[in-house]
Amino acid sequence: MAQGPIYLDYNATTPIDPAVTEAIGPFLTDGFGNPGSEHHYGAGPRAAVRRAREQVAALLGGSVEGVVFTGSGSEADNLALRGAVLASGLDRPHVITQVTEHPAVLQACQALRRWHGARVTLLPVNSEGLVDPGDLAAALTPRTVLVSIMLANNETGALQPVAELARIAREHGAVFHSDAAQAVGKIPVDVTELGVDLLTVVGHKMYAPKGVAALYLRPGVALEPLIYGGGQERGLRAGTENVALTVALGVAADLAAADLAHGGHHTVRELRDQLHARLAAALPGRVTLNGPAQERLPNTLNLSVRGTIGHDLLAAVPDVAASVGSACHSGIHEPSPVLTAMGFDRDRSLSALRLSLGRWSTTEDVDRAADLIAAAATR
Repeated sequence: MAQGPIYLDYNATTPIDPAVTEAIGPFLTDGFGNPGSEHHYGAGPRAAVRRAREQVAALLGGSVEGVVFTGSGSEADNLALRGAVLASGLDRPHVITQVTEHPAVLQACQALRRWHGARVTLLPVNSEGLVDPGDLAAALTPRTVLVSIMLANNETGALQPVAELARIAREHGAVFHSDAAQAVGKIPVDVTELGVDLLTVVGHKMYAPKGVAALYLRPGVALEPLIYGGGQERGLRAGTENVALTVALGVAADLAAADLAHGGHHTVRELRDQLHARLAAALPGRVTLNGPAQERLPNTLNLSVRGTIGHDLLAAVPDVAASVGSACHSGIHEPSPVLTAMGFDRDRSLSALRLSLGRWSTTEDVDRAADLIAAAATR
């Protein structure tokens, strides 16, 4: 990245940490064995998978048995939603999520409605993108099987009151799932403190490669598998384990735990606020924050620059790599559904930028990016 544009798109994906890359190597060469094999060549990979499960569990403050490795965050979300609904055995089950949820959850809910007769409730959000716990309490019914509310929004960084929402759901007998893809590694996440039943973790959001993720299950939660086969992952995700990527997620979890323990998230927050302040000073009266001022990810800055179109502004600043919203919406020049759901008008939504920082962001990066964006906006 030192030779390329300033990278401010860590919420889309993170570079692979060199320590993760180093850890993968042996399992692409000598450590090729099948973890299910009982002989010499299976022993090392089997131990590596077990170690990775321990590392992910430690980061989340949960049990080792609760970690199920998957191929993506979308797969983990689908396993959580479809798995919980089908395991309930109810006819016309009720599922609750919210309007600014990740498409993996929203589309899974729509599929449950089409193929299994589920009734789906989408909770609204306020102007900061937050769900009102009272709305959840009012929406719950005796037939509510599952509630799925993301921990952190991928566009604004808004942190939902998941602990309170999970408590309300479980008091009514519903399983609670949270997609924590954007939160794990950026802030401390403890499944016991949150009180969740299911939680999604994604490798490429925390300096591991794409193609590996995990779903955490609280002991006792019943799920129907998405993929049937040889019984891997306690029968919840069949298929021979991808040892190299599983190891990568485990090492990334260790690195994230160390970074959080040393206050890395506080350093990133300071850089984010420095970027915001510099842009606001350079463009007086034109910069508006989208999302909560406090209850958001420490690395995420979503703001609108009055008098610009976000896509055009970024196109005018090729030395800065950033986003106008979720990477899932890239190339669609329409207002972000997240910002629209928050009640923002078309002009404010179309002028939005998502600037997300990470492990290798520097003060120099922040200052130069602010100068380049401000100069382009002034032009």
